Amino acid sequence: MALLQPVLMGMAGLADDRLRLHLTLNLEGAVMAGGDLAPGNYGEGFVDRRHPHTWLHEALAVVGDPRGTSRRARVAMALGKGFVPFGTDDPMGRPFLRFPVNHHLAQLPERIVGLVGVRAGPVALESALFNGDEPQGPGTGPEWSRFGDSWSARATVFAGRGVELQGSHAFVRSPEYAAGAGNDQRKWSASARWAGAAGGTPAYILGEWARTDEATGAFTCTSLLAEGAVTLGRHELALRVERTDRPEEERLDDPFRSPRPHFEVSNLGISRWRSVTAAWWFTAWRGPGNARVVPVAEVTVGTMHDRGGGLFRVREWYGGETFWALGLGVRVAAGPAMRRMGRYGVLAEPPAPKGADDHVGH
Repeated sequence: MALLQPVLMGMAGLADDRLRLHLTLNLEGAVMAGGDLAPGNYGEGFVDRRHPHTWLHEALAVVGDPRGTSRRARVAMALGKGFVPFGTDDPMGRPFLRFPVNHHLAQLPERIVGLVGVRAGPVALESALFNGDEPQGPGTGPEWSRFGDSWSARATVFAGRGVELQGSHAFVRSPEYAAGAGNDQRKWSASARWAGAAGGTPAYILGEWARTDEATGAFTCTSLLAEGAVTLGRHELALRVERTDRPEEERLDDPFRSPRPHFEVSNLGISRWRSVTAAWWFTAWRGPGNARVVPVAEVTVGTMHDRGGGLFRVREWYGGETFWALGLGVRVAAGPAMRRMGRYGVLAEPPAPKGADDHVGH
């Protein structure tokens, strides 16, 4: 039994909403210091366990004009710690308990970001400078001297009727070695998302492709993911299908940890994970201030195989090539529905209506 995703989120608008402040405190480091056991999740050396996020997950100021129309471009700038404009929405705001395997391939969280965005009609363009180094633990701060050694660009097209198309590219300097002498990464992402209602039923669909090249293409990992959800009264049903490559790194005596920092190439091979995840959420109680209690059940089944050469062998390390996981829990929350994290300035959406659910349609 564990307490997962304990977060406090706040947002404030000042000067007629021309200045917007984002703040997210993440308490995972206090309640799950060893990481959340989740099959295949890759990131920050917590092999097969999703890492605890840093205490200060977001602290960002956004300056812009929220009153732009389709006939006038909107411009916004952001500075602070948060999500890089790359890839798709952070999994924390999506309708699943477990994060997908591709989290650190498809998103770039917890960086010091300087962002500029412009939106004209249905097209939004963003570009950012940030520090390439990954946090190595919940209390690890960024290497401030590295701010600006990495960059990203993202284009988003709002195609109408709830359809959103996204494409992005990023260059990340030495993410696994904070001193800056490690392998660089080039990352690409493309996605299509729809949120709306089908026959009066709230629904959501996401399809994404992501690719990361490391060490000038010596190691390449790709990911394909499709997920969707529908809300039927107080019930929400969700399904995710994923195929993701993950680097298999050198391990310490603790088989669930890799050495940090890396002093040389430590990639022993690449494994390919295929999985199907089904989730059920049920709003059992809703009270004042949009307080709610939501039981959730989730099951994942999948396979894992070696991809290409290298020293790593899936069967030898994991003892087989199939896996499954079952999760049962209760989400307790209060306040507005969780926003789509990492969407600042020209991509920011108005607050969800009071009483709105956390996932579908947002």
